[in-house]
Amino acid sequence: MWSAVSAERPLFRISMKKSPAKAVVMVSGGLDSTLAVKVLLEQGVVVEAVNFTTVFSARHDPSYESAAEKMSKQLEVKLHTIDISEEHIEIVRSPRFGRGSSMNPCIDCHILMVRKAKVVMQEIGADFVATGEVLGQRPMSQHRHALKLVETESGLPGLLLRPLSAQLLEPTIPEQQGLVDREKLLAIRGRSRKTQIELAAKYGITGYPSPAGGCILTDKSFGRRMHDLLEHQPDAGVQEIDLLKCGRHLRLDGGVKVIVARDEEECKWLEAHGGRMATFSATDVPGPLVLATPGMPLEMARIVAAVTAHYGKGKDRDGVKVLWKDEGAETVLEVAPIRAEQICRWLIL
Repeated sequence: MWSAVSAERPLFRISMKKSPAKAVVMVSGGLDSTLAVKVLLEQGVVVEAVNFTTVFSARHDPSYESAAEKMSKQLEVKLHTIDISEEHIEIVRSPRFGRGSSMNPCIDCHILMVRKAKVVMQEIGADFVATGEVLGQRPMSQHRHALKLVETESGLPGLLLRPLSAQLLEPTIPEQQGLVDREKLLAIRGRSRKTQIELAAKYGITGYPSPAGGCILTDKSFGRRMHDLLEHQPDAGVQEIDLLKCGRHLRLDGGVKVIVARDEEECKWLEAHGGRMATFSATDVPGPLVLATPGMPLEMARIVAAVTAHYGKGKDRDGVKVLWKDEGAETVLEVAPIRAEQICRWLIL
């Protein structure tokens, strides 16, 4: 019952609207959030979608058409895209509600996004916010207590609807006010996507991405890179974090960071996004572009050059010429490729 809640919930209001209701739906472009939009559209709710991008997104690139954009076009709903990188980085540095098995602060992240969705809701005059969350699907952030915590901490008590699991959860204000029909909402729980796939076929939804492992912060390898970065550079920002998604990463003695491109595409990407980092590249044999911490002494530069030589076509030679560019200066170093067992000591796996 909501009888004692109105005094505690400033967002509670008796709706004077007839219909249709209006909702902001948080979308990733995945199947669950797409279905949440569709379930509400089927009830005649006017939907505007919001997608949050961060430096931790798979493609932090304004020219890239995201899955959220593709799904919004398919469902013909307006999409708001909001970059929350700076605030998200602060949460990753110091989450209030802890992390999952890697560097993923899932609950804090969800609270941030719902707070941002609440702002959009208020700006466009919507009645509530909805998400594609499914009860029990993700162990850290989608159990009953976590769902309630996000609702409370985000400032949306009673106004955060999960259409896919609504019949398993406490009725929300829009359900009680008749803005949506609770009987037409769903009761999905658990990790299986069978029901969602059947619903997609029923609604004619196509082209949705296969379920993935979630946010890149849940990836153990990326998590180790992120932990290493914050340990050595606590004030790291978007540029430094973006570089974690590309190449092999090494931390040499003295704290020098080295990033080795693995193919031609990564060479081009690192060259475009390396910023002020020093670059190393072999001049007499094919090999990768290597980025490293700028301002290093000559002795350390020779070690990075030897790493560069190891990953190129001259790894079996006695000597390889490597061009070192740093802070406007260019120097050619001739070095012997470093041994593999030495590199293994430095790799951030």
